[in-house]
Amino acid sequence: MFPYRIGMGYDVHKLESGLPFVLGGVAVKHHSGALGHSDADVLLHAICDALLGAAAMRDIGFHFPDTDPNLKGIDSRKLLTRTVEILNAKGWKIGNVDCTIALQKPKVAGYILKMQSEIEKITQSGEGSISVKATTTEGLGFTGREEGVAAWAVALIYQSGLNDKS
Repeated sequence: MFPYRIGMGYDVHKLESGLPFVLGGVAVKHHSGALGHSDADVLLHAICDALLGAAAMRDIGFHFPDTDPNLKGIDSRKLLTRTVEILNAKGWKIGNVDCTIALQKPKVAGYILKMQSEIEKITQSGEGSISVKATTTEGLGFTGREEGVAAWAVALIYQSGLNDKS
């Protein structure tokens, strides 16, 4: 087995007025929030999918189905924590994760450092291992019309023992 793997994740959620908005495990001030079975944190969901995909372990819906009533309203930080545990049990560690969030509003630049710190803490991946970027879609598509939010993540994982300083 090749000791390094790369995975890609994507998630999207509808925005609805009056709901809390959570991105990267951080509460974001906005009049709308993401609608979903869990807390609908698209960024953490995309990261879970990227990590699981890199390890060839299916996807977030397989491990945490939206048909499970025990997961209703769950904090996605718990889903990411469990995803890291699943990977660690198979000998995988996280090298780095690069993410992009697409939404027209609110502007999230002021939240990015906090998101990165929160994700580094959850993934135990080390300082500087998580990159979070945000972009608008210049008014185009469902994100541009402020109907939803999307996130992409790419993750590098490696087998424990290789370059492992922990």
